[in-house]
Amino acid sequence: MKVVAVIGHSGSGKTTFLRRLIPALLARGYRVGTAKHVGPEVEPDTPGKDTYLHRQAGAERVLLYSEVHGALFWNHDGAPVGEYLERYMGDLDLVLLEGFKGSDSPKIEVYRGGEPLAGRIPVLAVISDRPVRVPDGVEVLPFDPEAVADFLEAELLP
Repeated sequence: MKVVAVIGHSGSGKTTFLRRLIPALLARGYRVGTAKHVGPEVEPDTPGKDTYLHRQAGAERVLLYSEVHGALFWNHDGAPVGEYLERYMGDLDLVLLEGFKGSDSPKIEVYRGGEPLAGRIPVLAVISDRPVRVPDGVEVLPFDPEAVADFLEAELLP
């Protein structure tokens, strides 16, 4: 499993770009997963629902399951996200992190304006549809999922 974090300022288009990149990677035969970073105030379950109540009662893990969807909820003690990616997504070819700019994972920045993160945070490349100044050695890629898929294949994927 390879992991790459897609980072950028709020509103830069990270989610929009990932929604276009994922199908491009799937069409090339890759098994892809994602993980989204949120603040600690975001509750992923629905307060008051059975799964939430099970967790509140002390269940270590709660699996929500239907004939077409599943979700696993758990509370953790701050272990690095990489431990959970390996445990729950280790069978995939690529996991795209949305956010996680403080992680040790390789990063690609989606840039649409403001001060680029590249230069303050090490990145492999910057995705942009407008001019951007980046440090030497950082590739600028077009806001094109096929071009980014080409880059990921050349740099990270087997």
